[in-house]
Amino acid sequence: MTTLLTGTGISAMSQFGSIMSIGGAVTGAIGSYYAAQNQKAQLESQASSLRFQSDISQLNAVQAEFTAQQILRVGQQKQGQISLRAGKIKSSQRASMAARGIDLGVGSAVETIATTDLMKEIDMLTVNAETVRSSEGARLQRQNYLTASAMQDVSAYNLAGSAASISPFMAAGTSILGSAGSVANAWYQDRKLAAMAARLGIEK
Repeated sequence: MTTLLTGTGISAMSQFGSIMSIGGAVTGAIGSYYAAQNQKAQLESQASSLRFQSDISQLNAVQAEFTAQQILRVGQQKQGQISLRAGKIKSSQRASMAARGIDLGVGSAVETIATTDLMKEIDMLTVNAETVRSSEGARLQRQNYLTASAMQDVSAYNLAGSAASISPFMAAGTSILGSAGSVANAWYQDRKLAAMAARLGIEK
């Protein structure tokens, strides 16, 4: 069975090809636009989240420094209490020995008072060591928070820059330009069909 290709058929075919190519280009451009817009929104959201985390790290750093200062104050108070207690003990020892007629400048009296002084120094040094160790630990934590905050700020800045560089309209335009070859090819095929129809004497 032989099917005759009429001018109307050729025209419909060529127009259909052109329309499909243009439709595909438009659809691709719309898809590129929304894909770029979605990527931009995600990057901006990530940047915002990192800036929030940086703020939290800064607050934690302030809290860590406050903790370090509190530890130092408590340590000073403990040392003051040790000194006061040692002073009371020495006063009590002197009074007791004086009441018993013991010479405070010689022998066991001197040793007793010296021992009290030594115990006082040992207790104060122990408290000081614990205070310094704990306060330095808090300050190290503070520095870790500050470092984390700085890194989060840098990451947020980079993400924000990446988001700013994304243009949904440019992505759509680039997609259209990429599809221009397909549209041009469809148009070329349309012209070829028209020329073929003219050679065959078929009205388009």
